[in-house]
Amino acid sequence: MAKAIALLSGGLDSTLAVLAVIRQGIEVRAIKFQTPFDCDTGVPGQVSSLKYTSLAGKFGFDVELRRLDDMFIDVVKDPPHGYGKNMNPCIDCRILMLKQVKTVMESTGADFVLTGEVLGQRPMSQRRDMLYHIDKEAGVSGLVLRPLSAKLLKVTLPEEKGVVDRERLFSLSGRSRKPQMALAAEYGLTGYPPPAGGCLLTEPNYACRLRDLLTYKPSPAMKDIEMLRIGRHFRFSPFCKIVVGRDKVENETIESLWESGDCLLKVEGYGSPLTLITGEISEQAVTVAASICARYSDAKTLSGIEVSTFSKGFKSLITVQPAPDEILREYRIELKKPARGQIAIAI
Repeated sequence: MAKAIALLSGGLDSTLAVLAVIRQGIEVRAIKFQTPFDCDTGVPGQVSSLKYTSLAGKFGFDVELRRLDDMFIDVVKDPPHGYGKNMNPCIDCRILMLKQVKTVMESTGADFVLTGEVLGQRPMSQRRDMLYHIDKEAGVSGLVLRPLSAKLLKVTLPEEKGVVDRERLFSLSGRSRKPQMALAAEYGLTGYPPPAGGCLLTEPNYACRLRDLLTYKPSPAMKDIEMLRIGRHFRFSPFCKIVVGRDKVENETIESLWESGDCLLKVEGYGSPLTLITGEISEQAVTVAASICARYSDAKTLSGIEVSTFSKGFKSLITVQPAPDEILREYRIELKKPARGQIAIAI
């Protein structure tokens, strides 16, 4: 039996591509690469395998989850082909994943690789010329089958060899999802996610936070990356950062990421965000962080708010006024809205 290795995102397109090949009697082993920037990561650094194993079990293929942490972060920091609209290195991301899949294909004796890419769906990485360039850079030219757009692309080696019947493949292109939805109905595929980028690097506010992090900490720890997806972020100094929780779940996550060198703050006796200070923590940084914590607490209408601080095993109290708007604007890491005629600058 012919074998294929599939790049599986869990979205509609990649799932349809897998099913199209399975219907030709080809054995498929799918790989879902996990990165620190996946949108479907519930708890930072963790992705539940349930959704993927359930999908694989229903349609009769194997799925393996593999992490791409340090290698992927290196690509994000300095992508040879540049970024998309935000911090998304789509071309180099694809090259990296195909290189990883190539090793699996070679070690398992698989005949080819398949992906769910649709010609013209993404302007940066899914142009016809760029698809061929990516394959060449990854060392898999002629070995990548894209079932949803195959009839619009060059004949691949598995098609030439008769491993795959080209006539049973498709000629989809562009951004419309209607053809895929019709195909999903034919295949009995339901419950698929709505169209989305799937990657936090495409989101402007997240990209802004990541740029800030890499500017001041070029070799961030995984904890630093994980914190980017939660809370409100404030840059106190080049070496000190403040993160403020927005709800109970974020407070719990912040507490789980709290380390011995950090300082944790909260307003006890009131609904309060947990506030974390990381890096070089000065007396002034604690004062500013306490005032921000007080501002977002249920005690914000009071004056002289007592904030508890926890650091190096000790608890202390500091009395502050809630931070005024100008303090929030001065330190908050966010996309700045430009004045009319100006260009926004992310800091």
